[in-house]
Amino acid sequence: MRIAVVGGGPAGLYFALLMKRDWPEIAVDVFERNQADDTFGFGVVFSDQTLDTFKAADAESYAAIRDNFAYWDDIEIHFKDTVHRVPGNGFCGCSRRSLLMLVQARARALGVGLHFGEEIADIEALKRDYDLVVAADGINSRIRENWRDRFQPQTDLRPNKFTWMGSTRPFDAFTFFFKQTEHGLFIAHCYQYEAGRSTWVLETDPETFEKAGLGKLDEAQSAAFLEGVFAEELEGHKLITNRSLWRNFPMIRCRNWVSENVVLIGDAKATAHFSIGSGTKLAMEDAIALHRAMGQAKLDVTAGLKLFETQRREEVEKTQHAADVSLVWFEELKRFWDFEPLRFAFGLMTRSKAITYDNLALRAPEMVTAVDKLVADGLGDLAKRRKDGSPVPPAFQPFKLREMQVENRMTLSPMCQYSAEDGLPGDWHLMHYGSRAIGGPGLIFTEMTCIAPDARITPGCTGLWNDEQEVAWKRIVDFVHSHSAAKICLQLGHAGRKGATKLMWEGMDRPLPEGAWPIISASPLPYYPESQVPREMARADMDRVKAEFVAAAERGMRADFDMLELHCAHGYLLASFLSPLTNRRTDDYGGSVENRLRYPLEVFRALREAWPREKPMSVRISATDWAEGGLSAADSVAIAEAFAAEGCDLVDVSTGQTARESRPIYGRMFQTPFSDRIRNEAEVATMCVGNITSADQVNTIIAAGRADLVALGRPHLADPSFVLRAAAWYGVDTEQPVQYAPGKDQLMRNTPREREELEALKLKAKPTRHAAQA
Repeated sequence: MRIAVVGGGPAGLYFALLMKRDWPEIAVDVFERNQADDTFGFGVVFSDQTLDTFKAADAESYAAIRDNFAYWDDIEIHFKDTVHRVPGNGFCGCSRRSLLMLVQARARALGVGLHFGEEIADIEALKRDYDLVVAADGINSRIRENWRDRFQPQTDLRPNKFTWMGSTRPFDAFTFFFKQTEHGLFIAHCYQYEAGRSTWVLETDPETFEKAGLGKLDEAQSAAFLEGVFAEELEGHKLITNRSLWRNFPMIRCRNWVSENVVLIGDAKATAHFSIGSGTKLAMEDAIALHRAMGQAKLDVTAGLKLFETQRREEVEKTQHAADVSLVWFEELKRFWDFEPLRFAFGLMTRSKAITYDNLALRAPEMVTAVDKLVADGLGDLAKRRKDGSPVPPAFQPFKLREMQVENRMTLSPMCQYSAEDGLPGDWHLMHYGSRAIGGPGLIFTEMTCIAPDARITPGCTGLWNDEQEVAWKRIVDFVHSHSAAKICLQLGHAGRKGATKLMWEGMDRPLPEGAWPIISASPLPYYPESQVPREMARADMDRVKAEFVAAAERGMRADFDMLELHCAHGYLLASFLSPLTNRRTDDYGGSVENRLRYPLEVFRALREAWPREKPMSVRISATDWAEGGLSAADSVAIAEAFAAEGCDLVDVSTGQTARESRPIYGRMFQTPFSDRIRNEAEVATMCVGNITSADQVNTIIAAGRADLVALGRPHLADPSFVLRAAAWYGVDTEQPVQYAPGKDQLMRNTPREREELEALKLKAKPTRHAAQA
């Protein structure tokens, strides 16, 4: 068997040495266009977890790397006049040149053929001459680009500018510097990688780059300029250049990693932003995964490559997602610039979702204690405190909207139950809302309650258009008020073009085969090709629907709901006006975002006039359509600002479900960044939702200032007492009916002990072993 590796960087060399070590009879050749001692950049970063992976993969090269790295445990954040130091991170820095020399030496000793100064121009000849071709030729991979039709790469060139430089200034922590200048904001990501040498990644936004004239400067001039910006931080040391050119970071993803006997690894197939230090980690872990897959397939190339892509893709995409979230935080730095320094530092630490409130409580308990105090101090007399005077965690602090105060930040997300008959909520709904209210959330949202029979999504949707429904809803509201501390919000909506469809478990958004009713929308566009074509709303339709909304709200007042929400999301009627994908009107209600807002604002204004002044109102919006040509970030902020100007107290930030071509990027808390943007740019209270599964995540979101309330759906479906269990975990007292007091008492006795035992185990396993070995 013959293997060719194109690219002599860490990924290519590591794969080559692993294969040659385990199958000495295989011929392995590495082709590198540069010379053996050529290297660009300065240092690379590995976590303790990555070092463990290297140790398991090849103990000898791990030992050589370990003996040549600089280890640190802390992250230090310099923001304005403050310094926050966070321990317990477990990272090492290593010279990129040293790393290359080490893996070159290991590969050479094992008999790998190393060919330097050789440019591979004919991939067709290479794949004929070798059984396996590994393209490890980096971010500018010629193999990937020459076979674009096969690998189908997508590149998103991000707006911020960055350059890699070095310095002789030492560091004992991974350090961030944030500087404001007359030109704008600059960021330095710094770490030591060997004695007397440190990496400096300098970053700025495109406006600052242009204003400072950096595009006209050469390497030396750029270094001199940045030495002025970071003169205090450099402490008399100079910046060192090595092809330190200003660039835009390319986010690269490939639909396919494999074609015939050719496979992409490392930056050739996928990039991860430098702000999470995972580029070289991903590349070398690709090499390990490919080596493992080939072994599992007993050197069958076709089977091995299939295994590699199947087994490795999820982990790569998770890392890329974390990196993408991280890079956006730095791109949107201006949004956070006026934050309290502590909240800024907390937001930086938790930006990629890999670190959370609970995780930081183990690493840096003093920081989390200070964050708890910061959140509580912002609430003044409303803040909840324990008997010893210490504030409860952010998730359990109250929140006030007009005259309504909720007891904690966790809400029951609006979730259609599709279990009503002729719009009438029954015993299922009493059980559903009643049991969740007893479980402890501060606020409960009803499912989308439809304002008329022809406003329903499905035949199973609840409504509020007649007296019988009003009485049924009042029964539910009265139960919630009588037996819990929860407040309850009525969500009103109209299905629009997504109406007259099957129950969710029978075919979500698919048209009814019989018994359908006529539907309306902003424009006559069916949701699916086989869906019913809606009639475009005329002015008379608008007046009728607006009146139906007001009539339903008046019934909601009589039913004693605490709050009212207008559903303008998920492709339903009012959302169909807001999105350019579903609004193709040429009258005053189509075109610009201001025109698309016109009718939803009319409805909201009418509801605000009818709804009691002392009671709050919210609006649910889809902040993005997850589709080309859909709502932009600027649109979503403008929409939130417009509703806030009309008296909206809270924007319930969801996304998507507007058009069938939507392609969401899922992940933990995947919609929270949209809430973050709206809250901190439109300056309106927000509620976030979407794959949020723990009170730890709620604490993180609230403390970082990304939302004011957090809606949880599926966790509440699985556990009606989700909030009660979370309260016991954090030792927070919550109200429970006397009938359930013994259960609560048991939780409050046992859970703190369980938590202490778990935290003790985590602290025992704290990642410091590599530092000790070093």
